[in-house]
Amino acid sequence: MKNSARDRTGKQVVKVVSGEKALGYLYNTRTGRTILKLITRRSVSKVTGKILNSRVSKIGIKKFVKKNNINVNEYEERKYRSYNDFFTRKIKPGRRMICMAKSALICPCDGKLSVYDIKDDSVFHIKDSVYTVSDLIENKNLADEFIGGICLIFRLSVDDYHRYCYFDWCQKSENFFIKGVLHTVNPIVFDKYNVYKKNCREYTILETENFGKAIQIEVGAMLVGKIQNFHRSGCFKRGVEKGMFEFGGSTIVLLLKKDTVEIDSDIVQNSHENVETIVKMGERIGVSLLKSKKHGE
Repeated sequence: MKNSARDRTGKQVVKVVSGEKALGYLYNTRTGRTILKLITRRSVSKVTGKILNSRVSKIGIKKFVKKNNINVNEYEERKYRSYNDFFTRKIKPGRRMICMAKSALICPCDGKLSVYDIKDDSVFHIKDSVYTVSDLIENKNLADEFIGGICLIFRLSVDDYHRYCYFDWCQKSENFFIKGVLHTVNPIVFDKYNVYKKNCREYTILETENFGKAIQIEVGAMLVGKIQNFHRSGCFKRGVEKGMFEFGGSTIVLLLKKDTVEIDSDIVQNSHENVETIVKMGERIGVSLLKSKKHGE
């Protein structure tokens, strides 16, 4: 399967989705679905994580870099202890410029972005499937606060930078972890499973300076799906590293309230055409409507 996306210049980029044949077998055959039930158990995920954290796993790094065309010059030059150590590598200073204009909404991560309205009945659409906000956070009262707002979905693939930051100056709540059945976030399976609903996830309530109350949700993926958020509650600045994903394509979902932000037109148009937009951590993707109101714009 080839997955189409556009960069910010409007150029169409075709990405090859790794493991299409294997995923098709897992989801579309009786034997495959039996195997799927086994490999998505949390115990299997833990064993896989231990293997990827072992020193022996280093032998897979060169092949991983070549297969996914990763530009290693963007990242810290050091010896990596394991496959996972490389996967969660830090980028060199200055390689991701954080837009500090207070009115700007920035990307919390690298990824492929889609934008959706949160409907009056508290549902939104992801790749032709319907999900409720309350399904994601398992809190209907909190979910109802975001009716009429915006849902931004950042899908990270293996070639993306897997660390993420705070998108605004904020007061952060504790982290709320929700157990789930781990499934892949690869686009090939969106029509087979409610992927985000089934996966383990962790969300945080952010009282932001320029966008009001927001929710950020990190979603785990098949086989590892491990989410590491570095902080408990507290105050944090825009651009400060919030956490990272260990091995596995993963996703960040950002929920913003009604009339708080205007998303850049190219991203909105791409989403209307069911095309993802390639974005990088720190770049502007929208503008605060609250900031405009304060200044009488």
